[in-house]
Amino acid sequence: MAPEESTGSARLLQSFERRFLAARALRSFPWQSLEEKLRDSGSELLLDILQKTVKHPLCTKHPPSVKYTQCFLSELIRKHEAVHAEPLDELYEALAEVLTAKEPTQCHRSYLLPSGDSVTLSESIAIISHGTTGLVTWNAALYLAEWAIENPVAFTHRTVLELGSGAGLTGLAICKMCRPRAYVFSDCHSRVLEQLRGNVLLNHLSLEPDATTPVEHPEHDTRHSESPRVTVAQLDWDTVTTPQLAAFQPDVVIAADVLYCPETILSLVRVLQKLSACRKAQQAPAAYVAFTIRNPETCQLFTTEMGRVGISWEALPRHHQKLFPYDEHSETAILKLML
Repeated sequence: MAPEESTGSARLLQSFERRFLAARALRSFPWQSLEEKLRDSGSELLLDILQKTVKHPLCTKHPPSVKYTQCFLSELIRKHEAVHAEPLDELYEALAEVLTAKEPTQCHRSYLLPSGDSVTLSESIAIISHGTTGLVTWNAALYLAEWAIENPVAFTHRTVLELGSGAGLTGLAICKMCRPRAYVFSDCHSRVLEQLRGNVLLNHLSLEPDATTPVEHPEHDTRHSESPRVTVAQLDWDTVTTPQLAAFQPDVVIAADVLYCPETILSLVRVLQKLSACRKAQQAPAAYVAFTIRNPETCQLFTTEMGRVGISWEALPRHHQKLFPYDEHSETAILKLML
């Protein structure tokens, strides 16, 4: 195989691997590129894809949805049969195994990190279930995680408070890649909090019982520790008080994909206004909000309301690394807020 062909095959394999591990929509896979490659090669490429996806160690341990895997294998078989006359036993055996499996209520998504580590999340199979959207990972959380990995100095040796943590992807990536001193995941929905705790433990991080007493643990210093002090807190934006927020002692505040309706935006701005009073060493925390621009009017409401309460902001430039598979056609942004 020529060097350029080998490089093309490696890129194709990586694309299939990252998309399948993250259980991205099947239409986002490079099927056309696969067909073109299959015309010029034997079945080895399909076997490699099988090992990088369905047979991947992460999928074996933490499988995606059974239906998703079934649809993926069926599409692989269709692509193979369109080019090669001989059936590939390994594909049919894998499909037969999946057809007998039972569909659980939770599935898994995994995201590969530059360090060789990964973040694995247990997520609800339904996009909106239990009355909340916080049980799945949305695009802005992936986008913010990429920015954080490219800009670790914003989080290193600092206490981070995340508002509306959802499934926990952004925070888990920061904990594994950016060496914060402490990290507080927060949400208001009890089902989301339960899942958050599970995902923290799933990723081999230890949970502290109380999120509001980080200064009582001076011995926990990330300069000499591999993992931060991690807590999960129930935080209702409509009822939380300034003293309660100050108890977290945040150096950095982040939020991703929380600008989805006017009521939520107004509640978020009130929380940010309270956080601006939570000064640590005479300094308000740094704040970063990532969002996908679905409705420009919604984003305009957010910036208008921040201006009304005296919070200035600037849009951060797009980062360079594309680590995670998400919809590249959606417009995603990060605002740095001056609280």
